[in-house]
Amino acid sequence: MKFSVLMSVYYKEQPEFFRLALESLVNQTTKADEIIIVKDGVLTTELDSVVDDFSGKLPIKVVALEKNGGLGNALRLGVEMCSYDIIARMDTDDICRSDRFEKQIKFLSEHIDIDIVGSWISEFDGKPENIYALRRLPCEHDDLVVFAKKRNPFNHMTVVFRKQSVLNAGNYKHFMCLEDYNLWVRVIMSGARLANIPEELVNVRAGLNMVSRRKGLKYAINEYRLQKEFLDIGYLSYLEALINTLIRVPVRLMPSCVLKFVYRLLRR
Repeated sequence: MKFSVLMSVYYKEQPEFFRLALESLVNQTTKADEIIIVKDGVLTTELDSVVDDFSGKLPIKVVALEKNGGLGNALRLGVEMCSYDIIARMDTDDICRSDRFEKQIKFLSEHIDIDIVGSWISEFDGKPENIYALRRLPCEHDDLVVFAKKRNPFNHMTVVFRKQSVLNAGNYKHFMCLEDYNLWVRVIMSGARLANIPEELVNVRAGLNMVSRRKGLKYAINEYRLQKEFLDIGYLSYLEALINTLIRVPVRLMPSCVLKFVYRLLRR
């Protein structure tokens, strides 16, 4: 099964993190047939140099956007530009386990009824070996559909999906910080089937500083918009959407110190 890897990079990202992410793709036991890198606006010289350095090691194809339009818009175009029906997502600061693609591509080849497969993750802060948390999610379709009514059913950087299933659901949309969650619910509503592999196949650069950045009024408004959309498309009842809003919106407005404390409790 030939497959594409889809990444998006923008000027604020760290070149050394990007380099480690691409190195983990070089080391895969099952190699990607193409790697689509969407440059979401003009990059720094250092980030451009990383892309140039790996162009001889990986089958990289660059899609360059003139202006930064956000992750959802970049991934929407990236999906359209991918040559193959199987697309693997990858973030530019995370590290794939060497057998990640081997396991996920094999899973999709053996489960032709599954449209999206993700995995569990380990989370690290600073150095990759400083793992401080795991995020383990349900693995079976029915459990994921129920889980998605309250929380994101996938670790976004781990998903491998069939391109047509994402296009059938309307592809990615701009939805600051929640692009993937919005997409997965639409994918569910379109009749697609989901799964997770119960292994940590990606080591994710998270950390408490990242948590504190994802707060504020804009993020709170986006949480409200997300629940309203889930209500409008019939995925949630009014009561479910109301409860989710009352829980999720205040979290985005918490002071950083409180938010970090809550995150530590949830990740233990």
